[in-house]
Amino acid sequence: MSRERWNERYRERSSKSPLPPNVHLEKLVADLEAGTALDLAAGDGRNALFLSRKGWKVTAVDFSEVGIERGRAFAEDEGLSVDWLIRDLNEYVPPRKSFDLVCLFYLHIPGDQLAGVLKKAAAAVKPGGSLLIVGHDRTNITQGAGGPQIPDILYTPEEISALLPGMSVGYANRESCPADHGGLPPGTVQIDCVVRATCPL
Repeated sequence: MSRERWNERYRERSSKSPLPPNVHLEKLVADLEAGTALDLAAGDGRNALFLSRKGWKVTAVDFSEVGIERGRAFAEDEGLSVDWLIRDLNEYVPPRKSFDLVCLFYLHIPGDQLAGVLKKAAAAVKPGGSLLIVGHDRTNITQGAGGPQIPDILYTPEEISALLPGMSVGYANRESCPADHGGLPPGTVQIDCVVRATCPL
């Protein structure tokens, strides 16, 4: 989806408070000690804000000016310190080996572009640090609900793992969780691809 469409979507959000963090994120970082974190495709900051509340020093990156401004306002309201950057992930190059945690949630772009973003994301992880990747699994089209309905921009745990040479993939699976897209009835389930990898020491 284009920058303009995302800007429009964030403008349409009436909520004056941030959404809760992604359910996968809460589980995946539960055993990690807070350090430096990079949230790529951060949107309006639901995950970046959660990490900041937990003591992480967070850099949040997204190409939507409206999303970033919403996130910045939420952080100010809560007295949180987050570094907000407006960048296109196809062009943004994070500093190498600089973050204890790098998150990439629900970035659905063509495969060649995704491979490039993942390569840069993995390179930004410090030795011993973690890379978390979550997105709609391709099976979500037929077995879940919500999210993009274009198979070519969805992925599987196996495909994501194969795009992370040099990283140690400790967890790669499909997980069902409550769909958090607006307009879907309560009890609706989505199927996500969830991958956690570490950078070798």
